Amino acid sequence: MAKIILSPDPSSEELALYKGLTARQEIRRDVFIAESVKVIEAALDAGLEPVSLLMERRHLEGKAAHLAERAGGVPVYAPPDEWIHSLTGYALHRGVLCAMKRPSPASPETILPGAGRVAALENVADEANLGAIFRSGAALGMDALLLSPGCADALSRKCVRVSMGAVFRLPWARTEELDEGGIGVIRRFGFTPCALALTDESMPVTRMPARKPALILGNEGTGLKAATVAACDVTLKIPMKRGMDSLNVAAAAAVAFWEAGRAGAEQK
Repeated sequence: MAKIILSPDPSSEELALYKGLTARQEIRRDVFIAESVKVIEAALDAGLEPVSLLMERRHLEGKAAHLAERAGGVPVYAPPDEWIHSLTGYALHRGVLCAMKRPSPASPETILPGAGRVAALENVADEANLGAIFRSGAALGMDALLLSPGCADALSRKCVRVSMGAVFRLPWARTEELDEGGIGVIRRFGFTPCALALTDESMPVTRMPARKPALILGNEGTGLKAATVAACDVTLKIPMKRGMDSLNVAAAAAVAFWEAGRAGAEQK
């Protein structure tokens, strides 16, 4: 049975998990915050363990009512809306938050065997971009994502929200720096590393290898390191028009993921 708490102690340690969510916060290694009914459902479907729920009272008998039951007896905090907004720092447009235990991290060795199309991201630091890449990767048939040490936290509130829960559906793992061994890890599992970069040798993305491509995408501002591009087997680019030379990394990833799926389908 759900444990509804209408007048929580504002100084409680558990509620501190939800404090000041609009500010850049230090990454907690024990918990993360999921936001919105759909995202929380995706996390629960993936078997992740809730710690507590914080929701506006209107949702206790509305669209989030079933979450209180699914959460299996954890505290469900439902103080007045103004109290919630003061705690979190913003109005809950989606009405419900859930603190969840972080899962044990995966490794490349656990997610790459059996995969057919993967991507590796180098220093993609923006949480919204990372979330969008997860969403398009899950939707367009990628089998796994690898994140370099400089990438944003995949379980940050913004990344999880923008991904629409794809971070719980698409296997992912942290890896070492791509130019310092990470490309070698990818190649060891039979993938062809394909850098997306603008060089004199770049080929149109339509010439992507059909079998086991590993798409390597770089930082929003600086792109891939030169050493990472040099370590790859193929360099690809998306042809541009009207004087434009590149796309936002999340948009470029979506185009490349679509092309990887098309190339794989043609091979069959």
